[in-house]
Amino acid sequence: MDRGPVEGSTRAAGWAEQFAAWHLTERCLAATPEDGARGMFFQGVVGVVNFLQGEEAGAKCLAASGLKELNAAELYPVTRFLEMTAEVTRVLRPQLGDWEQALRYIGTQATVDFLASMFGRELMQAAAGNPWRMLQHMAEGYRAAVTYGERSVLWTGDHSARFVMRRDFMPAPYHEGVLQAALEAVGAQDVQVHGRQLSLLDTEYDVSW
Repeated sequence: MDRGPVEGSTRAAGWAEQFAAWHLTERCLAATPEDGARGMFFQGVVGVVNFLQGEEAGAKCLAASGLKELNAAELYPVTRFLEMTAEVTRVLRPQLGDWEQALRYIGTQATVDFLASMFGRELMQAAAGNPWRMLQHMAEGYRAAVTYGERSVLWTGDHSARFVMRRDFMPAPYHEGVLQAALEAVGAQDVQVHGRQLSLLDTEYDVSW
């Protein structure tokens, strides 16, 4: 018996949430105690929730990480960031459409906040308004921001590149938002970013502008 489009869409949303939770849980299981990310990433994501849903929702998402307060420069276990992200996507999905859109949005907005920080201003200065420099400095700058993974850039044209991430814990849509926001911040136009998951923790992104 056909139960109608409303129940069908509700069921699909439920499966999407289960998939999202499984995806982030698998990444948590792959992490070690040495895998950490700086507090500025947590702050950026909480800031997105505060803006869209209010401070009460932001506090709830922070609580999901098991942290009570954040220091922008301090390293925290990446598993805490993933646990917080799972809650953030659950909270924002109804407003933004689906799990991938929620991830892409928080990646974009968290990057905008990051570029306004002390660390971000240094990156903007090093990029000097040049998209090529921005991508190269981003690949190098990750080493100071997280303790895991490797990033590299392969130039594929005058206005295109392939950004490769090895052993990175965030799903592809998050970094699609990150890369798009970073390039637009240095004036790149018509930015397109498409991620391909090579394995659970390895992704490559085709970037053009």
